Amino acid sequence: MRGWPEDGDEIIEHYIARLPLNCAITPIYYRQALNSFRQAVLRFGATGRQALEYWLRERGEVWARSTVLHRARIVARFLDALAHEGRIGSNPISDLRRDYNAHSDTGVIRALMAPDPNQALEALRQPRPFESSLGELMRNHVERMQRRGYRYEAADVICRRFDRFLQQRPDLDGKPLETLLAQYRQTKSNVNHPVECERLARILNKALCHDDPTRPKRRPNNRPEKQVVRSWRRPYIYRPEDIQRLLAIARTYPSPRAPSRPINLYTMLVLAYCAGLRIGEIARLTLGDIDMQAGTIAIRETKFFKSRILPLSDSAMDALCVLLEARQKAKVSRSPDAGLFWHDQKNRYYCRATISTHLVAILRMAGLKPATGKTGPRIHDLRHTFVVHRILEWYRQGVNPQEKLPYLATYLGHRDINSTLVYITVTQELLYEASERFRAFTSPGNAEPAEVAP
Repeated sequence: MRGWPEDGDEIIEHYIARLPLNCAITPIYYRQALNSFRQAVLRFGATGRQALEYWLRERGEVWARSTVLHRARIVARFLDALAHEGRIGSNPISDLRRDYNAHSDTGVIRALMAPDPNQALEALRQPRPFESSLGELMRNHVERMQRRGYRYEAADVICRRFDRFLQQRPDLDGKPLETLLAQYRQTKSNVNHPVECERLARILNKALCHDDPTRPKRRPNNRPEKQVVRSWRRPYIYRPEDIQRLLAIARTYPSPRAPSRPINLYTMLVLAYCAGLRIGEIARLTLGDIDMQAGTIAIRETKFFKSRILPLSDSAMDALCVLLEARQKAKVSRSPDAGLFWHDQKNRYYCRATISTHLVAILRMAGLKPATGKTGPRIHDLRHTFVVHRILEWYRQGVNPQEKLPYLATYLGHRDINSTLVYITVTQELLYEASERFRAFTSPGNAEPAEVAP
């Protein structure tokens, strides 16, 4: 890292001015952290790591450890901005993270605060990806599949985990593949690990068959996956009164610092239930995806690279109309690329994690989910509820649900109806309607049984 820029004071002020800081007191903390770090750099000249360690020790005598970590992350982001603008050679924190292949800046900062920073940094060191005996094979296969248009993200993660295992076990170099997989299966005892090992075996066999077409293909073993499926908890099918309670709570959601949050959360719940949207799909919606005249909403580049245009019910379109009126009153961006849901502070988007946090809070406030923990209904269960209620309504209208399943699969963004069948949970109401349909079909008084759907 080169010496501190001569106009360092002005750079700090310009940097803080363009940040989307929410509270009036936050710039004071930023200014305090950056100015104290500037003094440390001026004292040590161009030695980035020495200045950083000195500043962390000095601040550790004044601030609490958590405060030092928070301020150090502020400094790290500032140094990244300076490096991006070319005002300094590099960010020493980023350099250390790259040298030791650490997961985050926070780990590097904690190591620099340790009594022996070098030893702490060595403890952070992670093996480089795809440098094991099978690393090149896995890297080439993942890159090949991604060039073909597959995301292949899950397979990439699985291969990287196996690669780290092989690098930590040099004694296994040169062993047969089945031996490597058998050793890897023994590393964890949870129910999901055998499924990952089976997927890894398929990936490696596919990669080896590409390099050697004469190699026999491996027969898949579906037993681990079936065992995991049996352990899945049953989806919760929300009752109409549950939906009404959730919507009522969303309308009055306590949010004094963000007055628009209730209408945003209300509309998110409406779309999750009325259109069966995933949380990620809700988070990615933009103004350009809404067509009020046609009564449709566009879902772009979602799971399986699918895009679709969905017709919405009148109630869902009414909720969107109210939301757009609220946007207009709030005077937020009207660009087609602007997020449909917005924060009152700096007009920022709602990310997937924030949406999930607030919607789960509504479930807890409604008494449907315990105050803590992951047990109880999930937000994704609204998607299951959408499917069950749609099929139930078809039964009541005299429509054959089996004929409509391909359309339902397309609406949900599934590749085929097999994925949609997972969402069909047999409830008492659904069982009753199906029984009534069968009873009408087998009734002696039925004049034209052939025209009645099974």
